[in-house]
Amino acid sequence: MLDICRDARWGRIAEGNGEDPYLGSVLAKAYIRGYQGEKMSRNDEILACVKHFALYGASEAGRDYNTVDMSRYRMFNGYLPPYRAAIEAGAGSVMSSFNLVDGIPATANKWLLTDLLRDKWGFKGMVVTDYNSIGEMDSFGIAPIKEASEKALAAGTDMDMVSGGFLNYLEQSLKEGKVTMEQIDAACRRVLETKYRLGLFEDPYKYCNPEREASEIFTPEHRNAAREIAAETFVLLKNQGNVLPLKPKGRIALVGPLADAADNMCGMWASTCRPENHSSLLEGMRKALSGKAEVLYAKGSNIYGDPETERNATGYKFVYGNNRKLLDEAIDVASKADVIVAALGEGADMSGESASRADLTLPDVQHELLKAMLDTGKPVVLVLFTGRPVVLSWEDSNVPAILNVWFAGSEAADAIPDVLLGKVSPSGKLTATFPRSVGQIPIYYNHLQSSRPDNEDYSFQRFASNYIDSRTSPLYPFGYGLSYTTFEYGKPELSSDILPAGGTLTVSLDITNTGNFDSHEIVQLYIRDRYSEIARPVKELKGFRRVFIKKGETVHVTFTLTGEDLKYYDSDMNLSYEPGEFDVMVGANSRDVQTLTVTAE
Repeated sequence: MLDICRDARWGRIAEGNGEDPYLGSVLAKAYIRGYQGEKMSRNDEILACVKHFALYGASEAGRDYNTVDMSRYRMFNGYLPPYRAAIEAGAGSVMSSFNLVDGIPATANKWLLTDLLRDKWGFKGMVVTDYNSIGEMDSFGIAPIKEASEKALAAGTDMDMVSGGFLNYLEQSLKEGKVTMEQIDAACRRVLETKYRLGLFEDPYKYCNPEREASEIFTPEHRNAAREIAAETFVLLKNQGNVLPLKPKGRIALVGPLADAADNMCGMWASTCRPENHSSLLEGMRKALSGKAEVLYAKGSNIYGDPETERNATGYKFVYGNNRKLLDEAIDVASKADVIVAALGEGADMSGESASRADLTLPDVQHELLKAMLDTGKPVVLVLFTGRPVVLSWEDSNVPAILNVWFAGSEAADAIPDVLLGKVSPSGKLTATFPRSVGQIPIYYNHLQSSRPDNEDYSFQRFASNYIDSRTSPLYPFGYGLSYTTFEYGKPELSSDILPAGGTLTVSLDITNTGNFDSHEIVQLYIRDRYSEIARPVKELKGFRRVFIKKGETVHVTFTLTGEDLKYYDSDMNLSYEPGEFDVMVGANSRDVQTLTVTAE
């Protein structure tokens, strides 16, 4: 799922790689390599299907299945790069998206599926529709299903998912001369070639091996790897007074509707989630603290105060209780504890497909629970479950420590205590901007500058591009994430002030771990074209390095820049750059950077 998204109201942002096209492209290539391996010859190498082609992440108002409309400039520079990177990496299939592209459904868009994907990018694989998208062309007012099937085939669609349009109408359309046998043959050939590449003609049951499933799923080795990976994804958003890591002693109150919800750990689109095979956070905490500290528990609240909204949000996964009674139980438990951990946020079904949200703040009764815990005067840690950026302005102002744990999979119940108790120092960074309020959305770091920019953090100024009632800067910027230790960034140096045409230059700096924990740090490199024929973003990510630094140690980090890193699609959709001055920025996130200037020839 390679859709760029800059509107966190859209639930499917949880499936993707965030807001940045460079990061999305790097991960796209990794996905293809991970799924397909070398030649898809082994039984653990499978066909990758790139979705949703294209632009689905830009659905208007963040509402799923809604229309998309944007310029070619924005398409090519902000949204298409990850798809193209996947094609260049050898992706075997592509799924067209539900939305319109230039007013034409993607599934029937010849410019998208043939002119761009096949002719310009050189894609040779199979194109499949998304679920019933041929049939849904009727809803767009484009065509009933028979004509829609003809349009989809002519545009370059090879396989019809679910609608039955190809199966039921193409024979008639062929007799009427609405489609040709050459078009049908081309689609069939691409489907058959895909099966051939997978080795399914030689062995139709290649991937059907119950013995392998029994021996390789949930093995200790795989679970340990999943646990380590989960811990690496957590993002420490705040840690005032070093509340974290928790000391393994005394009494710890664990409250919240997500504290004892094993089936919530896997997140959305987890139809094979097996909660009976893994723990809830409550179980994980008690196991981690056994013989060291007592864990007290209370659910504390429902997900939402309104039962109907809770059903809509959770798919009946949670048992609805009396809100007043739940809150009273949590207050009683908290009164007996030394520190409080509040497991709050989104249920798994509140992110993902068909899970758009108009309000991204913490739901009502959860907010009341959190406030009641703070009113005890005891240290409070918010363990935030979410699949998307949410609005945490109140929490950031009032809660001492906030750890975002997303939906980290089957081993999250053990990975979360690993980080809470300091066995692992958090090192994750945000792949999407967290707004101060929903009114700022869409918000993303790599925006274009306005003609009258404000200085983001000062008071309102008339006739500048700002808000009367809010700062324009985000609450947490792209690339942001704290650690239990501290890092001191040295002054970056350039190998040369000139980047010669066809040549390279290096950007390097020392980073010192000045704190008390060994930890990873993700160092980030950004550029800005100072003057160009077409407006370019205020910052563009062009590199990152994940480095492990022991306490007291210094590491030297180097980035290499080439002319390829400076390129951008111009007004004629040519990928190039103009010689001139570029700012080169290095830092811990997109906001906190040091800037140097180079001249590109």
